[in-house]
Order: sequence, then structure tokens, then C-alpha cells
Amino acid sequence: MTRLAAEIAAPPPEAGAPARWTVLDVIKWTIARFTERRLDTPRLDAEVLVAHALGLSRVQLYVQHDRPLLAAELAAIRELIKRRQAGQSVAYVVGKKEFWGLELAVDARVLVPRPDTETLVEEGRDRLDAAAHAAERVGDVGTGSGAVALALKKVRPAAALFATDLSADALAVARGNAQRLALDVTFLEGDLAEPLAPHAPFSLLAANLPYVATGDLAGLPPEVRAEPARALDGGADGLDLVRRLIGQAPPLLGAGGALALEIGAGQAHAAAALLTAAGFTDVRRRRDLAGIERVVSGVKA
Repeated sequence: MTRLAAEIAAPPPEAGAPARWTVLDVIKWTIARFTERRLDTPRLDAEVLVAHALGLSRVQLYVQHDRPLLAAELAAIRELIKRRQAGQSVAYVVGKKEFWGLELAVDARVLVPRPDTETLVEEGRDRLDAAAHAAERVGDVGTGSGAVALALKKVRPAAALFATDLSADALAVARGNAQRLALDVTFLEGDLAEPLAPHAPFSLLAANLPYVATGDLAGLPPEVRAEPARALDGGADGLDLVRRLIGQAPPLLGAGGALALEIGAGQAHAAAALLTAAGFTDVRRRRDLAGIERVVSGVKA
């Protein structure tokens, strides 16, 4: 198993096509193509796409590494490779993405959940633990695929969860995920936190809002630029929607309620200053696994 893993990790030298393609042959060929295209994770992308096309787990690829592939299987794999090389993200190609141990359906209507956003869930959980509200009410603003709301419902099953989005299409994706995962979340259409007003007060408001500066959008990788622009564009400095939500949040939070915000690299100082200026206390920053200050949060005074 170790030798096989090492073989797959290193792209093979260019050679003629084998007379009979096996699972391992096609994985190695795909890794080589993706490496040539300078994709960030060629091995991972290749394994996920081949496993999806064959209806296997990535572990099963190792077990069946010498199995010959049928023409129909090769055609299915080829189609997925073409879509990835055309700039689609792996999540869009396979139609799903794992987040906080939950398998979420995703498509071009929503932003692809990132591992970095799990930092927001961790901060929200810790803020709820610290406050110890008798009856927790949690709002997720700009829910997209529903990733944050569903993860928070998973860790706080007794809490009442509400999630908003301006996009009806995004809410359709989120509702489908909630139904399939049997997690009870109330989804509301509208601008930022406005739809939450009838359901206040909240113990926690969490938000992963668009935070890419408008001028930086053109420089994003092709697979990111393929995601909904409205879910990426945060205005001139990336903090337009963050400012608005910080202004909306205090009347919606109960005593000791917290606001937690995901932000981009280099934005933590400015976002923390905005929270402080709005009267939030215990303002703190939380780093993601890469060491980037990814989340800022504060407590209603």
C-alpha cells in the first residue's frame, strides 16, 4: 500500500498509452495532466474525480488499482477531466463538498465551502459555550450552501437555527442539504440580517460574507471566478458587507450575544476595529490552520 501511494504521488514520465488502462494507469495519467496545468492539488483532484466516475471511495482506488477499465468508464473519467481542465472546481464537477464531516451538495448557484470556514464554526461554538444561554438561537447570515448553519446545528442540536441569503437559488441548495442531512434549520430570503428581526434575540450571529476586494476579483484562480460573483465581491476594500452587518447586529443580539465574522487575509485588524467602534466587547481574532487570522468576533456590550 505504501509503495502504491508513493507511485501515485509522483507523476510518471511521459509514455505511450497502455494497451489496457487500469485504475492506476488512469490516475497516474490524470495526475500528470493536472501537474502540467499547474493545478494546486493534482493528485487529490485526480483521485476524487476518478473515484467519483467509478462510484468508488478513494481507499477503494488503492484496493482495485490493477482493475482494467471499461470503455464507458474511461469515457466518464475523460469527461470529468475535461471539465476540471476547463476551470471548474472539483466540487462543482462532482457536485458535492465535505464540510465539518457533512457531505453537502454544491453547484454553480453557491460558493464552494472551504476548510478555512470551519474556523468560523469553531469560534461560534466556543462563543456559545462561554455564554451558556439557557435557550440558544443562532443565525447564519449569507448561508449559501448552508454549510455554517448546518455545521452549527450539528454541534448544537438543541439550538434554534436560522439562516438567510439574498439568493433564492442559494437557499434552494441549502434547503436541499438540510433535508438530506435531516438537520432542522429555518431558511429566510432577504438582505443580510434583516429577515432575522422577527426571530430575535439571538445568542450568536455568524457570517461568511463576501470579502474579496472588487479590484482583486480578476486575479482569482479560474475555478474561483466561476463561483457566483455576488458571493465573492466585498466592495472596494472587501469589507462593505461586514460593515453593514456589524451595524445591523446589535439590536438582534440578546445580552451576551456574539457576532462572529469570517474575513480575508489581512483584514482582521480593520474588522476588529469596526467591532470595537460599534460597541462590541471581548473582541478577538482566530487563526485558521494556515495561521491566517480568519475570524473576528465580539460580544454585545
